[in-house]
Amino acid sequence: MDLSHEDKLRLNVLLAQSLHAIRIDESRMELYALSEKGEAKVTLHANCKDEKYLKIVRQRLSTHVLGSPGGYPVFMRGWTRMGQARDNSLEKLLLLAEPEAVVAVAHANGLTNEIARHAWWCAPNAENARCLLESEQVAQGSMGQELAKFLVEFLPFEESSRALMKSVRLVLQPNLIDEKTKLDIWKRGKRRNTFYLGFIRQCPNSLPIEAQTHSLYDKLGHINPTNIYTQKLKSLFSPQGQAALEAIITVIKKPNDQDVAVEIFNTIGTHFCTDKQQIFRWREINELDDCTEKILNNPAKDINSIINDWPDAKPFIYAVIYLSMVSETLLDPVFSVSDAIGSVMRKRISHLTDPILKQLNTLKES
Repeated sequence: MDLSHEDKLRLNVLLAQSLHAIRIDESRMELYALSEKGEAKVTLHANCKDEKYLKIVRQRLSTHVLGSPGGYPVFMRGWTRMGQARDNSLEKLLLLAEPEAVVAVAHANGLTNEIARHAWWCAPNAENARCLLESEQVAQGSMGQELAKFLVEFLPFEESSRALMKSVRLVLQPNLIDEKTKLDIWKRGKRRNTFYLGFIRQCPNSLPIEAQTHSLYDKLGHINPTNIYTQKLKSLFSPQGQAALEAIITVIKKPNDQDVAVEIFNTIGTHFCTDKQQIFRWREINELDDCTEKILNNPAKDINSIINDWPDAKPFIYAVIYLSMVSETLLDPVFSVSDAIGSVMRKRISHLTDPILKQLNTLKES
């Protein structure tokens, strides 16, 4: 089986040009090509079942682009989703009219602003926008604001908490949205605190919350400023640190679903970890207490130094160490046997969230 005579002629003429990308609207049986001259359309005239005919069309494209009718190799799909597509083949992948090839390009490490523009033309959807904005070069380029605007407009229609959190985090990258838009997104968190997580992950030190400096902040001015725990407590006791604590407490009190719970647990561990701390991942909450006690009973130089200078700092150091060990691993024993969400889920993980909240409140000005 071959292409219809009319399609073969039109595709030959089309492929003789210098093209940037090709996509196919399967429902309408129309092929679109993007070149420097603009967009061209070829209406396909199938001489067999549409599915089979589209396969023949893609084989023709693959033969022209790659020299083989095999198309985009199925076995490479998972590999290229991890960003391993060769940088010098990205332009070619966009000429195959294969959705998975576009995904591979969006995940590639060597993505440029121009290639991102062509990939966006191929698949202008939220998932593609998120993938493209993960690239620093794209986020800082001319495509960054266009992709961010799309994601902001799509936020009301985003059903997945995981996708929503990721979208918010990505659009909050520098210079993508204005302050008014940023504040509008923040206000949506009153109805769905999932929005707050994107802020906490991306810009914890510039949240749109007014918070007061902790009353013990000035005490830290008399302690060795190079001590990592002095630096951590100064950060947490500052107005920005207290605002971040308020946001974290708000989310962990009432996570909407399992994705939000996983994200806030991981966020806490990342937020409180210091550069020199060993990273632990526990499955049982009591192990955090045991490990924290062992660390404080055999303190490292930085811990010993700050406690000697300020004995009353011990509960704060305890809280920092404890919270730095929080991660989604604690949730595994619960979520592995339950798919509950909402109030039922919150009740089942209360044995985890209650002690975590206790430590968070230790660091929060009462």
